[in-house]
Amino acid sequence: MNEENLVKYYNKFNEDKRLNTKHGQIEFRTAIYYIDKYIKKNDKILDVGAGTGKYSIYYSTKGYDVTAVELVKHNLKVIEKNNKDIKCILGNAIDLSKIPDNSYDITLLFGPMYHLISYEDKLKALMEAKRVTKKNGYIFISYCMNEYAVITHGFIDNNIISELDNKRVNKDYKITPKEDDLYSFVRLEDINKLLSDSGLKREIILSQDGCTEYIKKSINKMDDKTLELFFDYHLKTCERHELLGSGRHVLDILKID
Repeated sequence: MNEENLVKYYNKFNEDKRLNTKHGQIEFRTAIYYIDKYIKKNDKILDVGAGTGKYSIYYSTKGYDVTAVELVKHNLKVIEKNNKDIKCILGNAIDLSKIPDNSYDITLLFGPMYHLISYEDKLKALMEAKRVTKKNGYIFISYCMNEYAVITHGFIDNNIISELDNKRVNKDYKITPKEDDLYSFVRLEDINKLLSDSGLKREIILSQDGCTEYIKKSINKMDDKTLELFFDYHLKTCERHELLGSGRHVLDILKID
């Protein structure tokens, strides 16, 4: 992961704007729906890779004790400006040494796995999350999926021939990112290997946004009633095994025994 490039990128990219669109709300509301299934009153939340605080601010306003860890100083300033109750830490997901063991009930990793390129760094981030999460606590991890990137960037945007030629995509259509890339894309077998190597227990895995990103233009034009029906459809299908990996994001929910 090239931290300098990542900081430059997020100094310009408005993640909150994306999540506030109708199609972005499907991703956000799905995460909230599942977090609320597991969170308890008085739980402490650690939001690693918090961005400008979409999730941190939401749960802080609900009365939870929230700590946000973020690599980009600009993003931390936005959080501090918008919510004074959130404890903000400048830091990296693969090194949470500022945080003691067994400190939080809920740990969110909704950004780091997008940008950590090597398997070793992804596992470090997961093990750090495991270390700082209390027994019987939960880790929520979001991943960017390989097939979505191949379909959209490769075929829809007509880059597949050049990406195969330059070996950015291999003969099995697996993306092979370079260390200075901004994003890392995985398949379910990659996620399952991380689960196995971390020694954690899975509660559930689901497609966080399903087909949303493919039909976002239509979703953004939906009236409120139709949008609620689509969200209901999404919640009723997002755990179906045949849909996992086809959307842009997968949400993996793990438990600390």
